[in-house]
Amino acid sequence: MNLQDFLDHVNSGALVEAGSEAHAYMHGRAQEALRILADLNGSYRTPEEVRDLLSQLTGRPVDESVALFPPFYSEFGQNLRLGKGVFINIGCRFQDTGGITIGDGSLIGHGSTLTTLNHGMDPQRRGDMLPAPIVIGQKVWLGASVTVVPGITIGDGAVVGAGAVVTKDVPANTIVAGVPARVIRETGFEA
Repeated sequence: MNLQDFLDHVNSGALVEAGSEAHAYMHGRAQEALRILADLNGSYRTPEEVRDLLSQLTGRPVDESVALFPPFYSEFGQNLRLGKGVFINIGCRFQDTGGITIGDGSLIGHGSTLTTLNHGMDPQRRGDMLPAPIVIGQKVWLGASVTVVPGITIGDGAVVGAGAVVTKDVPANTIVAGVPARVIRETGFEA
């Protein structure tokens, strides 16, 4: 299995069965991500060095307008897409195997967690994983310590309050907060 075969598999939403070729490939790629992140998180890096390491992690160029404050954690890296002007604050954790896309101008608050894999409900198949992508629109603001579960889309201009757990799609230009996150009101602005 190669990277494109694996990405085609998970991006189609197909199950990653425990012990399968896809599962083994995912774990092998994780080792490369961990190596890159050890470089990123191991000592001070200039903003240019951070972007270079992010480009290595994601396998694609990261725009010079992207900023990230380490430490940062990702278990795969190759299914992460960052738009222009994205800012990721300290201590974020991205499980991007199932796909994470962050739109232009979005801000990710410190300590936020984005997850894209669900495990099987059957205890006999608990190691199986079902990928579901997260799509964050443009000019979204996730407050500190937000958790976004697999399969969620957050619309352009939305604001997610600190500590929220996002379990349902968030409409554009709305504010959500709480556990689970609920719509509080519209932002009053168009993104």
